Amino acid sequence: MNLDLFNLKNKVVVVTGGMGQLGRQFVRALAECGARVAVFDIIVEEEAVATRFGDLMDDGSVIVTYCDITSRISIEEALDKVVDRWEVPYGLVNNAALDSPPDASANENGPFETFPESSWDKVMEVNSKGVFLLCQVIGGAMAKQGCGSIINVSSTYGMVSPNQTIYEYRRQGGEQFFKPVAYSASKSSLLNLTRYLATYWGQKGVRVNTLVLGGVYNSQPEEFLKGYYANVPMGRMADETEYNGGVVFLLSQASSYMTGATMIIDGGWTAW
Repeated sequence: MNLDLFNLKNKVVVVTGGMGQLGRQFVRALAECGARVAVFDIIVEEEAVATRFGDLMDDGSVIVTYCDITSRISIEEALDKVVDRWEVPYGLVNNAALDSPPDASANENGPFETFPESSWDKVMEVNSKGVFLLCQVIGGAMAKQGCGSIINVSSTYGMVSPNQTIYEYRRQGGEQFFKPVAYSASKSSLLNLTRYLATYWGQKGVRVNTLVLGGVYNSQPEEFLKGYYANVPMGRMADETEYNGGVVFLLSQASSYMTGATMIIDGGWTAW
């Protein structure tokens, strides 16, 4: 087998939300495969950036720039910086996303019937509209160049409904806790956005695929982990490094005939 199929040497790749838990893993994996990676994020404090990517910035393989993905102007400005430094990106990993955290307000994690309209709008603006705008701006530039690969990062909760029984321990403690609706709805929207763009740009050299990911271990409460593990055939959550191979594969020539597809890496969650 020709391992050069996975070589991304000198390919310019944009990773949104690159400062986050998974994003920074994607950035490092891509840099290790030879890519030049532009991190788009709203978190660009100097100390945090240096901690995560100082070594990669020193060797010139990574740049970090502020980008509000809900603003077309902000995306265009960030893209201009990438083009000025390197060239039009070959790859785009739409990783940035917003979810209601477990410690959000009670009404945000309460019953569906009272889920706040403002919370729905906020999640949709980032997770759905943000990806739409990034594909318009960066994907459009790729199409003009005649080549590119886009990964829209979705979730198992975009494929199937959240299993609310996992959160039963919260309700037994007196809370009205439910995994909110907006994250699932926003992540499912990416599945058909991917298919639309794959057919739209199919003959312009731009491939578009969805990467569906399961949960990632991040020191969650034991009660949550017990319920989650029971729903995964492999009996555990993913390590934060275990999705890197999927990202490299979908961006590289190893997946050159793959577009409009949904690649699921979830420990078997959606097999049940």
